[in-house]
Amino acid sequence: MTAQVIAGLDGSDESLAAVAWAAEEARVRQVPLALMNVEELPANPEIPLAQLSEAAERTEELLRTTSERLRAEHAGLEVSVVRARGRAAEELTAAAHTADVTVLGSRGLGRMTGFLAGSVSLAVVGTAPNPVVLVRAQDDRNAPAGGMLVGIDIDRVSDALLAFSFAEAARRRLDLRFLHSWTLPASYGYGALMDPALGVDRSEHLSRTLLDLLEPWRLRYPEVAATAKAVVGSPALQMVEASREVELVVVGRRSRRLPLVPHLGHVAQAVIHHSPAPVAVVPLP
Repeated sequence: MTAQVIAGLDGSDESLAAVAWAAEEARVRQVPLALMNVEELPANPEIPLAQLSEAAERTEELLRTTSERLRAEHAGLEVSVVRARGRAAEELTAAAHTADVTVLGSRGLGRMTGFLAGSVSLAVVGTAPNPVVLVRAQDDRNAPAGGMLVGIDIDRVSDALLAFSFAEAARRRLDLRFLHSWTLPASYGYGALMDPALGVDRSEHLSRTLLDLLEPWRLRYPEVAATAKAVVGSPALQMVEASREVELVVVGRRSRRLPLVPHLGHVAQAVIHHSPAPVAVVPLP
């Protein structure tokens, strides 16, 4: 694997936002940035060659002007251009094997419906061996966001997720907020309704347990302010709601495949489609 950040670029507002995010990521990592454009195949044989030539020229101009602008905006940043032909999802996934992080755009559909990642982005997220970040074209939140939100399963804490989260927070000088959601066991029955303290006590216990699990990483990254919170409720809903207050959301993806499609858990799916903030998906063992 080469130490670099790859950003998909096709000229859409979403891809331009992804490129801007990727340039900052490459800067803080102090690695080169590669702008990648994929010419989808097979091409429609009915499209005139002159039209195909014009499209190729526009793509060349887009890559040239974008790379020049990024070099001017980020002094010392090494920017390269990669052009490929084939299936976009396959080419981008293959390229993701050679990068620390791959950054792609996601189309915005408004505050109420969240945003659609699209088949290409979902395919890359579901199969890439390294973290993939999805960025929407614009942030429609009124309040400025701050810090990083990390969804964590206290029963399956992953070093890969923690390593990415703490290192990213240290590079970007952001606070870390770890969130674990849980539901009351059915055995609690009506007792939970009669005594709300049952849920409060359990959440406080889980929060303390999570902080203990994080302690080795907090010692390794003393410059990162990390907090942990356990709440009662749907993990997907809690993560989406909390994502409105942060600069970056981090979720994990288990490295397994269903028979026909890549696997993405329901929490990752919900955050990918509805978070207004960029979402980093980290593959887990």
